Amino acid sequence: MSGSWVMWDERYTAYDFGPGHPMHPSRLDLTYRLAAALGLLDHDDVTVVPVEPARVADLLTVHSPDHVTEVKKVSADPSLARGRHGVGTEDTPAFAGMHEASSYGVGGTLAACEAVWSGQVRRAVNIAGGMHHAMPEASAGFCVYNDIAVGIKRMLDRGAERVVYLDLDVHHGDGVERVFWNDPRVLTVSLHESGRALFPGTGFPGDTGGPKAQDTAVNIALPPGTGDEGWLRAYQAVVPTMVRAFNPQVIVSQHGCDCHYADPLAHLTVSMEALAVACGWVADLAEDTAEGRWVSLGGGGYELIDVVPRAWAHLIGVVTGRPVDPAAPVPQSWRDYVREVYGRETPALMGDRGGRPIRYGRWEDGYQPEDPVDSAIMATRRAIFPGWGLDPYLD
Repeated sequence: MSGSWVMWDERYTAYDFGPGHPMHPSRLDLTYRLAAALGLLDHDDVTVVPVEPARVADLLTVHSPDHVTEVKKVSADPSLARGRHGVGTEDTPAFAGMHEASSYGVGGTLAACEAVWSGQVRRAVNIAGGMHHAMPEASAGFCVYNDIAVGIKRMLDRGAERVVYLDLDVHHGDGVERVFWNDPRVLTVSLHESGRALFPGTGFPGDTGGPKAQDTAVNIALPPGTGDEGWLRAYQAVVPTMVRAFNPQVIVSQHGCDCHYADPLAHLTVSMEALAVACGWVADLAEDTAEGRWVSLGGGGYELIDVVPRAWAHLIGVVTGRPVDPAAPVPQSWRDYVREVYGRETPALMGDRGGRPIRYGRWEDGYQPEDPVDSAIMATRRAIFPGWGLDPYLD
């Protein structure tokens, strides 16, 4: 088991809700172009893998027949959309070819999960995946089908007994949590801005899993304004301990980059450097706990030029074993392309902090109850750790 896969298909960019919608497919095209310009795809142990769309039978392992039927109907004729099953709403508008375009994203994640679980490859990344809000019976939050749940379900069907799903998007990973709420084989961990301030309004520390899967849903709900130090501290205070306790056979991670300070739809203030650090931590965790088996996905991120391409280029760099230095220059060829096509100047460097290090307090340095971030962390630790025989104050 060696090497890494980068899932890519030009048809990913057909996932297009139309002018003015925050989730524009340019972010996928620009990410792939930036990764190529950085030379991340030009190695013998890196394979760019073409994608086949998921079949209806694949979608039905997670989604209801009525939901898939509704998506297919409005895909053929968007004028028929009435908001049924979440299709044709303001946040998830109908568009021609909706079913087909969505099926490619699912197909990429499905192939990545199959390859990693079978041992064909150690790591795989699908930047068109990560559609974590889609529910079994409805589209939601820009997400038509839940590729993550379909991919994890395939691994379970192939014999996986312990899968960790780690969601770093600024929004709660509600759809994936819903699918596996009562399944003890899947530990869902979501690090997000509090639902009191942000869509979808869920993901509180007391939401810990169904009666057959108690303490397998882990929610870290951070206060608005949380920046690098608090975000990284929250990760370190909960994620490694819980993942090691669960002892997964494979890790699936979602890397929505909408916690970045420039994202227009949320209120965290995380830098590119912190996003890159977190990618490295997830890779290390997969090596330490899951024999390196790691499937990584895209997700949210709505600053389409300055943030998403750089964030996911960092992810691709980590997945392929060649992390990009945040102090490195953004390739001039990519900057020229953006200027020509979009009329925009871009950041000159792959990071935001100009080489300044990120300093954050580790949990073992002491709990600060007056700190809102520490209070959020402790709420999660108190809710989850005792069920695993862990001390919320010491472990």
